[in-house]
Amino acid sequence: MKKSLILAIPALLLASSCAKTLSNVDLKSPGQGAVSGVYLVTSAERSLARSLSSTNQNGFITRLLVQYWTETTYNDEATYNLANRTIPDNVWNAYYQGALGNLNEAKRLISANALIDAGTKANQLACVDVLAVHAWHNLVDTFGNVPYSQSLDINNKTPVYDDAATIYTDLLKRLDTDIAALNANSGAGTLGAADLLYNGNVSSWIKYANSLKLRLAMTTYDVDAGRATTLVQQAAPNVFQSNSDAAQLAFQSTNPNTNPLYEDLVQSGRYDYVGTNFFIDNQLLPTNDPRLPIYFQPVAGTSTYAGAPYGPTTNYSLWSNPGTVLRRPTLPAMFLSYYEVQFLLAEAAARGINVGSSAATLYNNAVTASITYWENTAGVGNSTVDAAAYLAQPSVAYTTATGDFKQKIGIQKWIALYNQPTQAWAEWRRLDYPRLQAPAVTYQSSGIPLRYFYPNSEQNLNDANRKAAAAAIGSDVVATKIFWDKL
Repeated sequence: MKKSLILAIPALLLASSCAKTLSNVDLKSPGQGAVSGVYLVTSAERSLARSLSSTNQNGFITRLLVQYWTETTYNDEATYNLANRTIPDNVWNAYYQGALGNLNEAKRLISANALIDAGTKANQLACVDVLAVHAWHNLVDTFGNVPYSQSLDINNKTPVYDDAATIYTDLLKRLDTDIAALNANSGAGTLGAADLLYNGNVSSWIKYANSLKLRLAMTTYDVDAGRATTLVQQAAPNVFQSNSDAAQLAFQSTNPNTNPLYEDLVQSGRYDYVGTNFFIDNQLLPTNDPRLPIYFQPVAGTSTYAGAPYGPTTNYSLWSNPGTVLRRPTLPAMFLSYYEVQFLLAEAAARGINVGSSAATLYNNAVTASITYWENTAGVGNSTVDAAAYLAQPSVAYTTATGDFKQKIGIQKWIALYNQPTQAWAEWRRLDYPRLQAPAVTYQSSGIPLRYFYPNSEQNLNDANRKAAAAAIGSDVVATKIFWDKL
């Protein structure tokens, strides 16, 4: 389900230029404390949606890291020059200030509001926390150990960094508390129109929270298989049941609330991105993937599709560039999709967890849901026929596709998560498929980044704790693995 972005977001909620690190985010200054807590949730949802959708070179380059796209004229980001545009700083600030800072203040204001009845307050606070869990896990997946237990406190200028695995454990506990607190039957109020994901529908939030629990549990399977199995079996009956359940936010057709993809691909007037030959030529074309003409456009002046080599600068006009659907200002930002959930359940079944269906059936469901979602979004094709034909190919069918379950699921999940690039990067690191190769010349000799190094702001203002965190994870370099990346 999606809900269009509301324009009436106080500008103060979107401003972050005054704060350079998480430790001095101040939303309690005069005027800010009077803002209704629910509208801080609006701002947080908007900020998180932009972080998950953007492909701006100043921070959100995961579409490049997983090689959906490459760059044409300026290739710093495609060759992993994270320092040039202070990419780690910008991502760090987007999560801590734009999402978590607003959610933390929303929690404070809602908790302190004596005019809200207990049932409404419980629902609102649970929704706030589910969003916070989503932002926290993305932050951990990007950096590893981060400030958590002492974060978001204006009085603490130098918060310590918490162990990433310990944070995940706490996030899963928080989700259980949130799921128990959400009550769709009490008649209590909700976030209502301030909620851009579900318009305050508590039943939808329960599905979202369980689906997020499933994601975090499967992410940590290689760390603690027993715990993951228990959590997956708890969540599985209550996750998304169709594409209509997905957590997504629809942008508007006018500034400042258009999809950042539209801003990067159309409004900017730039010609920066084309598809890669690894994605288009090696994967989509050989399997006659029905999503190809949605994901990309034919080479200019032709009816053919062709991807560029990943990494080197190149001529934009020679290659397929992103499809017209991705250029729509109103294209939704996908927080968590139904087809991702089906892939997670397929993996669980392949690992021997009883989730009520076989890995092959769930895999087919996932692929079909992805094709259906994209064809419905684009208004083209016959998804039932197209998905069946696609899955009938021996190179795609679960029983005959090459490799073990990690390869089969990993490749198809990578294709499906085209508009969830942040999660696609996480799944590539965790499942190790597809087998991506770094370009010959890069700024990082260690290859494709497995994490971002800590931002310059932390080196300047919280360096003792940053150094301790770097020592704890092995080293503050892009080759250091996140704790769940075991292989």
